[in-house]
Amino acid sequence: MTMTDEKKQGEPSGQDLVEQLKASGQLDALFEQIDAGKVELTGDGGFVPALVKAALERGLQAELTSHLGCEKGSSEASKHSNSRNGTTSKKVESEVGPIQLDVPRDRGGSFMPRLVPKGQRRLGGLDDMIISLYAGGMTIRDIQHHLASTLGTDLSHEMISNITDAVSEEVLAWQSRPLEEFYPVIYLDAIRIKIRENSQVINRVAYIAVGVDLEGIKHVLGIWVQDTEGSAFWAHVCADLANRGVRDVLIVCCDGLKGLPEAIEATWPDSMVQTCVVHLIRAAMRFVAYSDRKKVAKALKPIYTAPNEEIARKALAEFEASELGKKYPSAATTWANSWERFIPFLQFPPMLRKVIYTTN
Repeated sequence: MTMTDEKKQGEPSGQDLVEQLKASGQLDALFEQIDAGKVELTGDGGFVPALVKAALERGLQAELTSHLGCEKGSSEASKHSNSRNGTTSKKVESEVGPIQLDVPRDRGGSFMPRLVPKGQRRLGGLDDMIISLYAGGMTIRDIQHHLASTLGTDLSHEMISNITDAVSEEVLAWQSRPLEEFYPVIYLDAIRIKIRENSQVINRVAYIAVGVDLEGIKHVLGIWVQDTEGSAFWAHVCADLANRGVRDVLIVCCDGLKGLPEAIEATWPDSMVQTCVVHLIRAAMRFVAYSDRKKVAKALKPIYTAPNEEIARKALAEFEASELGKKYPSAATTWANSWERFIPFLQFPPMLRKVIYTTN
């Protein structure tokens, strides 16, 4: 344990300080005024914005002190060429309501605050809140009303629209960014999601590509939202990744969608296509009665844990000949039909198998 960790453990947390104030009764008078409706928590003139204002102004003064090299009122101030020059009033919108700040100035005009930069009229948390509400399906007008009624923050329709549009631009830039030339492993999978469109919640399919770089770090290479999943669009995904710079892939792990392996091999001819073992197990269990699923799953395990293809094929044959295999022949057929796309998995040692075992 480091000295910093020991110090942090010895220091009271924010919750500890609140509990101390409550125990001492110092918060009772404030709570009484809040309960009586004399003090608002948020909005213009609210208690929380006032607290944030005090904290920000103290931080800005500390920044100016660091910039000037001396404390306010210090006897050393006369030795410095620059000095304090009052404050400038500035209103910023925040996630707790509007805040009127007194931003300190210097005579030389060289002070550039970092806590609340010049020209900034919104604190970061408010933008995050707007983006979260927009992503949750609220319209711009709904967000405008919500902020006004809950925080007392009156943002224009145009300002909120600019914030959401900026995010859209960042998403587009991210979606078309250049990629690495080589990824040892790429996972391709699709998930079904619900989105709001024209005041209706509808089902869509999100195509997702995740790449593992040479340092073993996973990166989301892209997300594409479409009506349905199909091999034709997966071919478009592979082509898009290649156009953005991916020249070669060692292993592409995907589900058993018909036509997808061919689309991968057409894009990266030297890649090894590996069927996701979890998808394969699920497909094999599709027509298995719920009461037998644990038994069938246990009986199938020797296939994908086999040390090599020969032993895996023997395990599949034993399952086919077993009572469960005869009861559920479709389970064995699923493995047999996917055999050529499954066996690349068996060439790798256990530690690497864990990496390509599933697209999940």
